[in-house]
Parts: sequence; structure tokens; C-alpha cells
Amino acid sequence: MKFRTLTVCVTIYCAVASHVMALDQVSFDVSDATKDMVSDLKSASLTYVAKKNGKTNPQDVLAAARADYAILLGVLYGRGHYSGIVKILVDGREAANISPLFPPQEIGTILIRVVPGPAFRLGQASIAPLAKETELPTGFVSGAIAPSSIVKETVLAGIKGWRDDGYAKVEVSGQRLQANHRRAELNVDITLEPGPRLSFGKLLPYGSKSVRTKRIHEIANLPEGEIYSPAAVDEAALRLRRTGSFSSVALSEAEEVAVDNTLNINAELVDAPPRRFGFGAELSTLEGLSLSGFWLHRNLLGGAERLRIGGEITGIGGTTGGVDYSVNARFDRPATFGANTALFLTAGTERLNEPDFSADQYWVGVGLSRIVSNTATAELSLEYRHSQVSDVRGTNDFDLVSLPVSVTWDRRDNMLNPRDGFFIFSELRPFAGFGSTSSGIRAFIDGRAYHLLSNKLVLANRVQLGSVLGTGVATAPPDYLFYSGGGGTVRGQSYQSLGIDLGGGLRRGGRSFVGLSTELRADVTDTIGVVGFLDAGFVGADSIYTSNGDTHGGIGLGLRYNTGIGPIRFDIGAPIGTGGGSAAQIYIGIGQAF
Repeated sequence: MKFRTLTVCVTIYCAVASHVMALDQVSFDVSDATKDMVSDLKSASLTYVAKKNGKTNPQDVLAAARADYAILLGVLYGRGHYSGIVKILVDGREAANISPLFPPQEIGTILIRVVPGPAFRLGQASIAPLAKETELPTGFVSGAIAPSSIVKETVLAGIKGWRDDGYAKVEVSGQRLQANHRRAELNVDITLEPGPRLSFGKLLPYGSKSVRTKRIHEIANLPEGEIYSPAAVDEAALRLRRTGSFSSVALSEAEEVAVDNTLNINAELVDAPPRRFGFGAELSTLEGLSLSGFWLHRNLLGGAERLRIGGEITGIGGTTGGVDYSVNARFDRPATFGANTALFLTAGTERLNEPDFSADQYWVGVGLSRIVSNTATAELSLEYRHSQVSDVRGTNDFDLVSLPVSVTWDRRDNMLNPRDGFFIFSELRPFAGFGSTSSGIRAFIDGRAYHLLSNKLVLANRVQLGSVLGTGVATAPPDYLFYSGGGGTVRGQSYQSLGIDLGGGLRRGGRSFVGLSTELRADVTDTIGVVGFLDAGFVGADSIYTSNGDTHGGIGLGLRYNTGIGPIRFDIGAPIGTGGGSAAQIYIGIGQAF
């Protein structure tokens, strides 16, 4: 009989609950508090957030109110107030005294009263023993305000100090936290137990079925036998991730320490799909349509080797001399000469139909790539290139060997749509010609900087500098010289419209180049953005910037539609200065202009 009565009651409650009145008001009454504290309390309160989001079911609201006691006390503790009082009145009744099994059928108002009490200060502030190089938080001193976070930060700092010194199994062996309410003091006494100093044992990989174990060890390069270091573990994991052969890399310490005080490291690896492909497209009023694509194998020979084959067709339907074709391949083998140095092989061929010349060329190369830091890489290679160039003077062959050295430094927060940080690419390419081909040096640098002015406004700047030394404009390989104009340099100006006039109908690129671009990018919504841009370019006949050259510029507006693979770009640019015509030009592509 009792069971049936309970069933009827629940049924009646459910029927009534579907017609409950809305929650009218959630208010805060906080005494002696700053605006920041009140804001933190409101942001943390589940009841306040529920009202803000329109959730007014009495059972849910009561559950949120009951949970708010601990949450709001946590906010007070986080600010050093350990004698605070929290009262939550649901239509005048203390929420803690209302049974969650029988919530009111209607809730009209909730009043949250908070008395923070005094801010406690640290009395005794002790943690021991500490490793020599340990850096404790500056706020962990007697007399300082004592937020709860300072204790956690201090413990973590103490543990980090010992771990950095090789004591991987350090732990807290004792702690005494005592709040003196009469004196508004928090006394803290923490004892650490470092345990033995450990050395690295073996790396124990599991999970990967495609990459050979020997190669995993060579790539990770865990310093077996050396003193344990968390930084060395992080670096080993990063080297494995950089190969691209694994979709997941997780390195963890073994639970048990060996009898010789060595510590094995477990490497949980998940193989990435071995093959990948991608594509890109850009459209310009004068340059026409450009299509590009690539095919990539992440683990070609079972040792995390990477093979990338790419192709590009540009100038489709354009008025820039004709259609260009290129195919290139690159093979990379990580950890070939040490863990941070990879071997790479390159080869390619292309057909160029430029406004001033056409060329058929191919090249092969071999080189080394070095990881300098987490954000910087350097490359050194030896390359042979053959070109057959046709212009108004006829057809000439160029054969040369070059020794390019490049450094890439990438500190952008997002490669597809950067909002902060910078990117620098620099290359120095000495080249030696055979036969009638001249010799010299080509230098180029591309620097980009991004500054977040506000949550929705980004200022982006770009500087490009180029120089060819040791050879003249008429004798240098044409594709080593510099032009300005078009989507990659000065928008609004015609493609390669700025070069050097040698007379007699012969026109070439310059030996010096300066390109400047600035963009102001504004987010209108989460997906729509607008851009204002200004570009300028200089091309000179000399190796350095002199008066023996010309400048031009472009100005315009753009629209961005943000997608998961980067923004779709739509720019309209108009020319400023000499050359390039007077009509506005349109550029469409994937990704920011720079």
C-alpha cells in the first residue's frame, strides 16, 4: 500500500512540474567586497548562471543552489577569505534545509548572501626540504595574503624543483594547514620526501604497429643512463610527434623504480593514417586560376620516413604570359645524423611562362634539416639546377650548383589564421654557374608580425627583402631576380608589372627588392571578417636599395569567411603609383594573404 501511495505522489509531481512558474530573480547581497569579487562570485554561481541561461525547473534550480555553498566558499578561499559565510535563501528558506527529493513546485526568487570576512594572511609559511634551484612563488612568505592557490602553487614548485634535479618520485609526506580565525592567519607547513635520485632506464614503446622499434628509439633519443629530467621526456615526445607518423604520443614514467635506481619510460603510440592528400586554389582577375595539390606518405619505409609529392598549375585563364606547371618531390628521413638532424632529398621540374621569359627547368638536391628549438628549424643543402630560358634574345641554357642555407622561425599562435606572434623565413643561396652561366649570391628574407589590438581586431605586417650580388641583371638566372606586383607582393598592381627595362624590348627582374604590406583585420561575427590593406613594392637594378629603381603600391578591402581549415579570402585591390593599369583587381583564395 505504501509503495502505491509513493507512486501516485511522484506521478502528481511530474504532472505539476510541467506547468511551474518561471524563476523571477536571482540576486546577490555581498558585504564589504570589491567589484571583482562580486563578479567572480556571480560567474561561479550555478544558480546565477542557470537564471541567465533560462533554466528554471525547480528541481534543477534547487540542485544548483545547494551546490553553490561549496562553490562560493571555494571562490572566497581562492581570494584568501577563510571565515566567510554563505546563505542561499530560496523564497526565504535556506536551500540547505530543503530536501532535494521534495523540491518546491515553484521558485520565485533566490537571494544569495555572502559575508567574505577578513582576508587571511600567511603566518607560518614553510615547505622543506627543497632542491637547490627551486623557485617558490613570490607570494609564499609570512605576512602575504593567503589565497588557497598559493599553497597548491608552492607544493607544485617544490615538487618541480626535485623532479628537475632527477628525483622523479618526490611526494608530499606531510602537510599541516591551520586557519587561525582570531588572527586571520593561515599557517602552512609542508614536508616533501624526495626519494632517490634516478637515472633514465629504457624507453618502452607500445601501440605502434608500423614504425620499427629501433627507429622509435633513434627518433626519441631518450638519454638512457643519464640523470632523469622531465625536459628530456618532453623533448623525446616532441621529436616523435614531429615525424607525423603518430596520431597520439604519450610518454609516462614507470610505476616502479628498478633496483639500480633507473626509471623506465613508457611510450604509448598510436599510428597515424600513413597517407594524406591536400589541395589549394586561388583566383585573380589578371593572374587567373591557380590549382595546387599534394600526396604525402608519413611512414614510407617503416622508419617514419616522409615522402611528399606536390604539383601546381598557375595562370589558367590569366593574362600573365601563359600557364605554368610544376611537379616536385621531397623525401625526409628524421634522426639520420643525431636525433635533431634529418636527411632530405629533393627533385622537381617546372615550365614557366612569365611575362618577360619562358623557362623549362629541373633540379635535384640533397640536404640536412636541423631542429634548432621548438619554434625554429634550419636547413643546408646542395642543389643542381638546369634551366633553358627563352626571351627576346633567344634561347640560353643556365647550369648552376647552389648551396642554400635557410632558417625558419615560427612563433605564430595559429598557422592558418594568426592573431599574435611572428614568422621569419630567411635564405642565403650562393650559386656557381657552369660555362656562360654567372655566379653570385641570392639573399631573401620574409618577416611577418601579428598584434592582437583587441579581441576582434588584429594588425598584421609583412616585410620582404631580396638581393642578388656578384652578377648583373642581364646575366643572372631570370628566376633568381625579383619582380613586384600581384597577389604575393602588391595587390592592385598587375602580376610582375614592376621590373627593370634593359632596352631593346628586353625586360628583367631586379637585383634588389623591398615589399611592405599591412593589414587591419576585424572580426564582424564568429565567421565573417573584414580587412583593409595597403601594399608597396620596390625593384632596383642594383644589389642594394638605391635610387636606381621604381616603386608602386596598392590599396584595398577584403572579406574573410572563417572555416575549420582557415579563412576563405576575397580581396579587391586598386593600384597606387606607376604601372599596373588603373582597374581594380580581385583575389580569391584559402588562407590569409600572409
